[in-house]
Amino acid sequence: MKQSRRSFVQTASLAAAALPLARLLGGWDAAPAAGAVRHRGLLFDPEDLPRIRANAALPRFAKCWAAMVSADLADDTDFLEHHVRLNDHAVDMMRVRQILERSAFVFLVNGDPRHLAVARLAIRKLLDYPKWDLFLEGGRKTFGLQRAPEATIALAFALDWLGDNLTPAERAEIERQIATKGAPACYTTLYGMKYPDRVKGWSLDPDDDYPYRITNFGRWPLILNSTNLKVIPIAALGIAGCLMAGKHPQAASWLDMARSSALAFSTMYGGDGSYGEGVSYWTYTTLHMALFAEVLWRTQGIDDRRLVNYPGTARYGLAMTMPRLGEIRNPNEKQENMGIPLSLIPPRYDIVNFGDANGTVETSFAAWAGRTFNDPVARWAAREMTEAKYSYGMIWYEPDAPVAEPEPALLDDRMVNDLVVSRDGWTPGGGVVALRSGGPGNHEHADRNSVIFKAHGERLFNDPFRAAYPFTLERWKLRLTESHTAVLINGKGHIYNDGHEGTNASAAFSHVTAFRTGPGWMTVTSDATDAYQLVNDDVVLVERTLVFIKPDILLVFDRVEMRSTPSTVQARFQVYNDDGLGSCAAEAGGFRIARPFATLQAGVLSAGGHTVGAGRLELSPKEGLFPVVEVATHPARSHAILTACTASPAGEAHGAVALSARDGIWRARGFHRGIAIDVTITPAAGGPPAVAL
Repeated sequence: MKQSRRSFVQTASLAAAALPLARLLGGWDAAPAAGAVRHRGLLFDPEDLPRIRANAALPRFAKCWAAMVSADLADDTDFLEHHVRLNDHAVDMMRVRQILERSAFVFLVNGDPRHLAVARLAIRKLLDYPKWDLFLEGGRKTFGLQRAPEATIALAFALDWLGDNLTPAERAEIERQIATKGAPACYTTLYGMKYPDRVKGWSLDPDDDYPYRITNFGRWPLILNSTNLKVIPIAALGIAGCLMAGKHPQAASWLDMARSSALAFSTMYGGDGSYGEGVSYWTYTTLHMALFAEVLWRTQGIDDRRLVNYPGTARYGLAMTMPRLGEIRNPNEKQENMGIPLSLIPPRYDIVNFGDANGTVETSFAAWAGRTFNDPVARWAAREMTEAKYSYGMIWYEPDAPVAEPEPALLDDRMVNDLVVSRDGWTPGGGVVALRSGGPGNHEHADRNSVIFKAHGERLFNDPFRAAYPFTLERWKLRLTESHTAVLINGKGHIYNDGHEGTNASAAFSHVTAFRTGPGWMTVTSDATDAYQLVNDDVVLVERTLVFIKPDILLVFDRVEMRSTPSTVQARFQVYNDDGLGSCAAEAGGFRIARPFATLQAGVLSAGGHTVGAGRLELSPKEGLFPVVEVATHPARSHAILTACTASPAGEAHGAVALSARDGIWRARGFHRGIAIDVTITPAAGGPPAVAL
């Protein structure tokens, strides 16, 4: 007896609705009857459903699954029926799409007819949108950056997951609109990025209810060509091409454009898998690269799953995790201003958040990489270090497959893009030092040579979250050098863009000039002279050297040289206070930072005299309080500052560290929590200082 896709989905959903959820998720056999024609799903096959259902029942996905199945369907229904604004793509259309993705997947897993009803309602509402994105080319043609691609992907998967629980008319209309509103909008985007000289002008759609205005779109086809906003239309156009293959005359050209664009974008990843746009955007980007590669392989037999070093980029994501202690602040907080992202990162899944990175490293891609490449480290990341937030993780997760902790080399990771992350391990209580060197990138901040330091479960040197996207908002200031643990010259930071083109890359470069590691230590030097010279041509040198003695001792040695004009230098150290529990104080010889689980004690020595002050960033109190310590030197042409930091668990004493500078050799000596400190730093002309320890 053959079983069709229609009868399979109907049988599965009826049985699921009738049986208790625990029994279903415990391994109900949904495999087709012997001799059945095998349906090749976009991401999985019918015989995979018992495994996916079992994954949904695992503790690993308990929070994610509970949020999905217990969603307020009455509120969703009311929103879909009465409150969706068809000219609001940024907020309302995103919510409609999210409802569809969630409820279609829940129905697939447990057959809940209420979720099926909400999913069908969300489909109808997406189809009601006259346009699927908020951008126009030439003032007339919609092009898609997020909403059209996301709607295309969600509807394609809904066709697959809901099967013949959709009527033939519904299925036909979904395919028609993907072919008229989704794929063409994505094709227009990618064509414009491939041939920017042929673009007739990109702009916001004046009919859209978007409150913020980008004032200059002239370079957008070039700027966005190297950002996450290229990959989402790539994935959508490619999935549409796979879905409509043999059904639509343009499907082959869609697929060709998507594949060539993916190949071109793959160079945005380093050979080691590193990515320059911030780890949150890496999560979004790399998941969509994987979705397209998986659908292409499964439906067309074309294997593009090695365009990127995917095992390597899984390790990049892992390196950018930074688990700490505590609980999430105000988990029910709602976003009040769409120009300011909402940070809801559980401390257990905290990240090295250079630039606009504002979300956790999510489980789905690591699960895919582990499954696709039989990679035990990626599987370990999916199991231990990433937050489960999306349904895709349940599709790819392998709970019983072998795992392995990361290779020891990943403890001291100098990436191809010159980001450096060093740690003593992967636990929330461990020590992490991260240095932002390297070149510009979309969603960057003015943060060259800035440092994040975490120890004993706390962020002790911070990089700010939730900087505003629009330059018109006050929190745009959080993007600037003065809001980072970095150096100012005469109170000013290095080069940065003014925001009129968006959050695009500046011209700021820094370069790692030395990097060494040994048992229990790491030292690195980064030269950011270029970035500062672009705003002050009197600058000769801006250099920062870090010495990390694991797990909780950090030396920061800053050198600034001016050509002719005596100047002041300010080394700033930012305090994490998003929860209102961080503080700092200037003390004799240095400063102190306090957090609930740990404290930091710092001694400071400079070449020509300095002051140490504790204050806060110049933002309105409504934006929050941002404590900061500033070490300010006296005017001079040559500056050197050595800051020696120790961290201890709250309530525990710090060791003593003596600082000296004689005959051109800077030295830190002492003990801290059983570790002997004896480090010398000898500046050199024309190169990084010599560090001995």
